[in-house]
Amino acid sequence: MTRGRLLLLLAAVLGALLMVSLLLQTLQGLVWQLSYWMPPALVAPVLLLLLAGLVVVAWPLVVPWLRSAARSGTGPPRRPPPGNRQEAARQQLEAIDRRLQSVEDAIAREALVSRHREVAASLDRGDLLIVVFGTGSSGKTSLIRALLDEPVGTVGAAMGSSDGTDTYRLQLQGVSRTLRLRDTPGILEAGRDGRAREEMAREEAARADLLLFVVDGDLRASEAEVLRSLTQLGKRLLLVLNKCDLRGEAEERRLLSQLRRRCEGMLAADDVLPASSSPQSIPRPGRRPLQPLPEIGALLRRLAQVLREEGEELLADNLLLQSRQLAEDSQRLIDGQRRRQAEAIASRYGWIASGVIAVTPLPGLDLLGTAAVNAQMVVEIGQVFGVTMTRDEGRELALSLGRTLASLGVVQGGAGLVAAGLSLHPVGLALSKAVQAVTAAFLTRLAGRSFITYFSQHQDWGDGGMADVVRRQYDLDRREEALRSFLQAALEQVVEPLRRRQDPRLPPRPGPRAAAAGGDPDGPGSGPAPGRPGPAPPRSRR
Repeated sequence: MTRGRLLLLLAAVLGALLMVSLLLQTLQGLVWQLSYWMPPALVAPVLLLLLAGLVVVAWPLVVPWLRSAARSGTGPPRRPPPGNRQEAARQQLEAIDRRLQSVEDAIAREALVSRHREVAASLDRGDLLIVVFGTGSSGKTSLIRALLDEPVGTVGAAMGSSDGTDTYRLQLQGVSRTLRLRDTPGILEAGRDGRAREEMAREEAARADLLLFVVDGDLRASEAEVLRSLTQLGKRLLLVLNKCDLRGEAEERRLLSQLRRRCEGMLAADDVLPASSSPQSIPRPGRRPLQPLPEIGALLRRLAQVLREEGEELLADNLLLQSRQLAEDSQRLIDGQRRRQAEAIASRYGWIASGVIAVTPLPGLDLLGTAAVNAQMVVEIGQVFGVTMTRDEGRELALSLGRTLASLGVVQGGAGLVAAGLSLHPVGLALSKAVQAVTAAFLTRLAGRSFITYFSQHQDWGDGGMADVVRRQYDLDRREEALRSFLQAALEQVVEPLRRRQDPRLPPRPGPRAAAAGGDPDGPGSGPAPGRPGPAPPRSRR
């Protein structure tokens, strides 16, 4: 028994002894009091009656607690924790399958569904995926050919190609699981196509149970960076120095020693191996050139050892990693989808708030109206993120944020930004009302985006609290590009309708006929006075 558990046990025993001692002292005091006031023969019956009354009074309070404890102990059994990593991956895939149904982007959903099927197939089949990775000139394909032609393995037919990758089946002696050997495009190639192929190769490497990283010389800085990123991802690697037939034994030993030194901390020394997958033929005068056999014995022995000792863990770890990455990618898509929906709600309620200000004739009612708008906005944004709130809860949250806006000076700052922006446009008689209405839209949208941050963080404002979220969102919204885009929309949605409603005598904007006639429709006398017919058109003369 550990020291901590022993201390807890001693504390529990001491607590129990203390409770028993207090109970005995209470009973003793009660008996003494009864003996003082009544004859000794009545003390025992009266004491029993008092204890029975205490039980009757306490019983209604104790029984519900006992029933609750019994229900919690005999309730529906929880799903047991996964016994191994394969089971954990299977449970995660089931959750992902339900989550993918809510992804609206058809192309992204199909890509995730395809990855989901691949991981599920790997989980059911249980094959080990070995990906051969490296530059195009390192001899990856010749190494795969040498592995497939080696007599210690039984070779299946090619499983076809997909997006520049070929997959083959291989069975090694002493390894119970079937191996899938996958070739990948070369990395570190120039041009747009080269970068696309490298991205494809990296995606395949991220799905591998085991990686064979093939090089044909010392590690270049770019290769070392890729190797480091793969090890940080948690991938198991074997570094293969290929084309050893092109250099002498001393040069081979020097390169292997240098590679092991460079990979120290990332790979074990035994995981850096020499190979000669396609030795050059030896000319023989008057006879056919001699073609030496591939020299991959060291690689095969190390490969078989790693798969025998770590194969089950590699498969389980990779399946769990793939399912987690798939869950993160699907959640990222859903989060982006929710954010877009919530942004549309915040923008819509911003224009609703501006309309409330524009049509409210009495001062004070506009504040009440926008408070109701903000409360409903909070409720709808919460629903997008799967949070159910009442109108009262939404109103409290909206009022709290409104007080934060006022305390930070955001209300005055927003009004100043809007007034400065609208002063550059000829809004005329509607300037005062337009500033109020557009400011309401600006602040309501800012509040909505702050609530999006709150709900996307699982109803948490973060370390800086509500004030920090509001301040950061205000800094984003007042940037030149964002503010210009908002004011342009405000001119169309708020200012122009308000301008026409407040001054119906304003002439219409110049049309194509007025422009063609060269007239000035906005000048004095350009149109008939209200209530008077316009001049009759001139009669044509014959």
